[in-house]
Amino acid sequence: MRNPPTLPLVLTLVSAQFVVMLDSSILNVALPSIATDLGLTPVGTAWVLNAYFLTFGGLLLISGRAADVFGRRRMFLFGAGVLVAGSLLGGFATTDTLLIGARFVQGAGAAMLSPAAMSVILASFTGRDRVRAMSGWGAASTVGGAAGVTVGGLLTAALGWQSVLFVTGGVAAAIGVAGWALLPAGKEAARRSFDAAGATLVTGAAVAVVFGVLSAPHSGLVSAEVIGAAAVAVACLVGFGLVEKRAADPILPARVLRDARVAGGVAVNLLGGGARVACFVLVALLLQQVLDYGPALAGLAMLPTSLAGFAVSILVLPRALNGLGPQRVAVIGLLLLVVAHLILATVDNGDSYLLRVLPALVIAAAGVAFSFTPTTLVISEGIAARNSGVSSGLASSTAQIGGAIGIAVFGALDAARRAAVFGAGGTALAAAEAGLQAAFLGAATAAAAAAIVAVLTFPALRVRFTRRQRPVEADAES
Repeated sequence: MRNPPTLPLVLTLVSAQFVVMLDSSILNVALPSIATDLGLTPVGTAWVLNAYFLTFGGLLLISGRAADVFGRRRMFLFGAGVLVAGSLLGGFATTDTLLIGARFVQGAGAAMLSPAAMSVILASFTGRDRVRAMSGWGAASTVGGAAGVTVGGLLTAALGWQSVLFVTGGVAAAIGVAGWALLPAGKEAARRSFDAAGATLVTGAAVAVVFGVLSAPHSGLVSAEVIGAAAVAVACLVGFGLVEKRAADPILPARVLRDARVAGGVAVNLLGGGARVACFVLVALLLQQVLDYGPALAGLAMLPTSLAGFAVSILVLPRALNGLGPQRVAVIGLLLLVVAHLILATVDNGDSYLLRVLPALVIAAAGVAFSFTPTTLVISEGIAARNSGVSSGLASSTAQIGGAIGIAVFGALDAARRAAVFGAGGTALAAAEAGLQAAFLGAATAAAAAAIVAVLTFPALRVRFTRRQRPVEADAES
């Protein structure tokens, strides 16, 4: 197969990330309508979102490894197909069981599609070409997450919540067709062993962590679900460490995690992931519960976030990466997220959208663009190109797990403050204002902690007394 034009290929790859991020947030505004139509309990409503994040966050790393071993093009096409199937199943769902099952399938498809697409970029481009491609990836991430709220609100108001899922399926199908036509089929036939035991254990650990975190808000921190999930996660991680020492081609060689870029990037993603996800989940609640916006108006109010994120990612981020390097840019992005969340924490009912909310959304969009993509590049610097699927899966999975943990923690802060206000005789509006203020302050704290970790661990931000680290070659680790 001849090499496809670079621009159409990059557009196809970044569009895959767009639909993945779109799907992660597109149902946020539609949840009240879904709960009414299907008679969902509060727990069932939460699991419409949680089911997606459980399989998405849990399967990213193993999917990235599968892309390295079985072929990136094959995993890209398979992931797109699974995402289409899950979207159609959800669109036709008439019960909560079918809808939640469809969200599990959607999350699995997204977990296959995203690392496969990113690994093609990391393996195919270097230098400024990689910076440009990954800037487009960052734009797709920011625009997709914010557009999900906008599109979801408009579609739900006009055509009903089912249309939200059908649109996702249609976009995923178009991306699959483009991938079939443009993704190179060659250079994927190298025979490599697949560490099935390691893959099973690390996936079990990831799924257990996400399940425990997602169960905590409605089951409690000392519930059987949370304690059991923690025990499974620890057991899987211990087993994973033992298995990887003996694996012929391990998923995560020991020296990979000893590289400061990889270890620091993972920690930064876990902390920063929650702050980034909060930009869309918490703001959607703020617009509807504090500012009293309907679904359609709340969706339109998020539109500037998409536009700002796209502009920053395409026009500013490449220059910043080339001039400052990804390690410094990541810290700048995290500090921007701190500022955005602090502003959003001060928004009350009756405040001006143009003067208070819009500036915070623009700053948040810049913070998302400046933090996730550079952190991904930092992690990929420490992992050899032949394992680009692992680096993309590791970056994405840690960000998603961090997001799930963040949502659980911020949700707990929100719920605790609301309960305190209600207990003191406060109104629903006062409770919402107080609860979301606590959640935004929690998100700001997480972003600040991520920035501190980056400063302490990223080599370019510390005085270097040793020679520069080189990427770890996984085939030399066994």
